[in-house]
Amino acid sequence: MGQTSEDTTRNKAPTIPSLDPDRVSLIEEAGLTLKQLEPLGVKIYGADVRSDLPEPIIEALEQEMANRGFIVFKHQRDLSPEELINASKWWGAREIHSTHGIHPATPDRNRHIFRCSNNSRYGILGVGPQWHNDGSFEAATFSHSAYYMARAPEHGGGTHFAHQGAGFDALPKEKQDFWQRLVSVNSASCVTHPVVHTHPISGRKSVWLHLGMTGAVLERLPEYGLSIEELQTLPATADNLRLLTPDEMKQLFNDYNDLLNESFEKGYGIRYHYDTGDLLFIDNWAVAHRASPEAHMPAEQQGLRIMDRVTIKARQNLAPHFGLPTYINMNGPHPFNKDGVWQTGGVGFRWKDDIRMQN
Repeated sequence: MGQTSEDTTRNKAPTIPSLDPDRVSLIEEAGLTLKQLEPLGVKIYGADVRSDLPEPIIEALEQEMANRGFIVFKHQRDLSPEELINASKWWGAREIHSTHGIHPATPDRNRHIFRCSNNSRYGILGVGPQWHNDGSFEAATFSHSAYYMARAPEHGGGTHFAHQGAGFDALPKEKQDFWQRLVSVNSASCVTHPVVHTHPISGRKSVWLHLGMTGAVLERLPEYGLSIEELQTLPATADNLRLLTPDEMKQLFNDYNDLLNESFEKGYGIRYHYDTGDLLFIDNWAVAHRASPEAHMPAEQQGLRIMDRVTIKARQNLAPHFGLPTYINMNGPHPFNKDGVWQTGGVGFRWKDDIRMQN
């Protein structure tokens, strides 16, 4: 029986797997207690991250991070910089990958800690107001990030998370097909990333787009009779690539922003509120995030907020499809359609004028 028009446009319901019972048993045998958050995330009680976890436990938790987006070790007050960094080395390539500046209030002026705050005396102001993934200007985009709440404010100031695999599932079929043929080019570093990638641990197709540092998006034109998977393995040329135009870029960026904004109502997003001593690790290839609006309120209104971030090296590049190179030089002429967007510089393409970008 052939497909109906409704069948071809219907998208799968967004799904986030529950905790795996076998992994839960293994982790609990080590003395930890897990609490599944809804619809994503996991809280962990009974751990002291100052002591190394056994390798099988680390592997099980990394798998759960890939499936459910993030984990939170509760009650980890007064971690030293070395203790925070050592715990961060459990994931990804087991190395820290730091690209940020150092605020004067950073503990021990440690170069691997990016200190954020709502008071300029204590950290960098205004970080991450829009949806993003950390380190999108890198070829090997950070596999994981640590967020350590050294001091939680009295009145909110959390982080929003959206599951990018479930986000892909929520797209209509025609947009799934279109987005899988797109590759973004970072306006600052010229690095290329697929707009849809397959997560290396979970195996899920996941959306990926930097809303603040993208200078171009290339479309691999479809070819009759070839599936998306077949297209992705074939080398692209200037004849079967085109740049999205300004109107198409605005549509794509607004659609992506709307997709993540809708995650809270459609069951693949969460607004997480921190307690002092929370150590939260995200799988940076599985979830996008942004600071809540309250996180940027002055300390006089919400209380002082101090968060330390550590970023972890990935085992591999987030490589584009279609045989495209890891970097495309945006500083010279391009062989694509002249009505397409090709914009260099750190601010990237401005898809909306009334929002602030600082990631």
